[in-house]
Amino acid sequence: MNKNSLNIEQILKILPHRYPFLLIDKVINIDFNNSIEAQKNITINEPYFIGHFPEKPIMPGVIALEVMAQASAILAFESRNTRKGEDEIVYFLGIDNARFRKPIIPGDILQIISKVNRVIKGIWKFKCEIIVAGNIAVEANLMCTMSKKNDS
Repeated sequence: MNKNSLNIEQILKILPHRYPFLLIDKVINIDFNNSIEAQKNITINEPYFIGHFPEKPIMPGVIALEVMAQASAILAFESRNTRKGEDEIVYFLGIDNARFRKPIIPGDILQIISKVNRVIKGIWKFKCEIIVAGNIAVEANLMCTMSKKNDS
C-alpha cells in the first residue's frame, strides 16, 4: 500500500461504523482536501440481500449512497487529521442529482470516487461516483458537515 492508502484496521480507527454497516473495505488513495478512491467488494453474504431481492440480489440504492458517504467521511476526517475518538462525527445534510445507472450485484467490485467540490463554513460538498467494471453505476452530489458527537 502507498502512504495515502488505508487498510481495514486503519479505516476502523477513522469511521464509527461497524458490521454490518461498515461499507468500505479499503482506501486505494487519498489526495487530502481533494479526492479519495476507495473499494468495496460485494458478496452474496451482504445482509441486505436476504430481502432485496432473494430471487435477484441487488444492492439497495440507499446503501450505495451510504457507501459514497462513508468514503467522503474518510476524506473529510483524514483531510482534517481527525479520528473517531476525537468526539467528531460526519452527518449527511443533503443528496442531489442521484442517478442509478447500473444495478450492483454480488461479485461486483465497487470503485468509489469522491471529490471535494468545496468546503464553506464547515459544509463539505462532494461529487461522488461508484464505478463497476469501468462503468458508472451510481453518481450523486453529497453534502455533509462535521459536528461534535454531543451536540444536538
